[in-house]
Amino acid sequence: METALYLLPVTLGDTPLEQVLPSYNTEIIRGIRHFIVEDVRSARRFLKKVDREIDIDSLTFYPLNKHTSPEDISGYLKPLADGASMGVISEAGCPAVADPGADVVAIAQRKKLKVVPLVGPSSIILSVMASGFNGQSFAFHGYLPIEPGERARKLKTLEQRVYAESQTQLFIETPYRNHKMIEDILQNCRPQTKLCIAANITCEGELIQTRTVKDWKGHVPELSKIPCIFLLYK
Repeated sequence: METALYLLPVTLGDTPLEQVLPSYNTEIIRGIRHFIVEDVRSARRFLKKVDREIDIDSLTFYPLNKHTSPEDISGYLKPLADGASMGVISEAGCPAVADPGADVVAIAQRKKLKVVPLVGPSSIILSVMASGFNGQSFAFHGYLPIEPGERARKLKTLEQRVYAESQTQLFIETPYRNHKMIEDILQNCRPQTKLCIAANITCEGELIQTRTVKDWKGHVPELSKIPCIFLLYK
């Protein structure tokens, strides 16, 4: 196995690994002893799911989140610089995509250390694929403002980009606020604007539906505790 910083995707929920991750990922994981992770407990659970024979206590974990200092992040890469492969594990989906893993990848690139992204599920890509929207030009905005006035203005700005640039607009919300988000979309966007709601992607109960704002009114499913991604297009 080539020495590198391997970006290791994880499942988007409680999905059997064989449905979303190639066996090659398991081979790579077995050869890594140092992991940079968003959450140590969930990373340990994921690795045990990958291979029950892995000796978790023999591994080294480096936490990477919004509280990790740039100095700590830079120091995390010492094993890689010394010749040992390392892995980056996110909480869900692909590391370094809308994820703090991007910070350590940027440092690795600056240090001219090899970075290898492995194949796995990305809610952003999968939702664009299934939406029927423009997959050649799209933008992911993460979380929108919580304050009602700011959120309304942001939604209208994103909708304007849909019509001006023919660009698909994507964003997410905390699951318990999904219905408030949908309510705000239906209230602030044009009746003919298309909204795709992609929920529980790759998991049991997956729902990916595209309708106009007008057609969604009165037909919104129960989504209060389900991870969702929302897409707007014309």
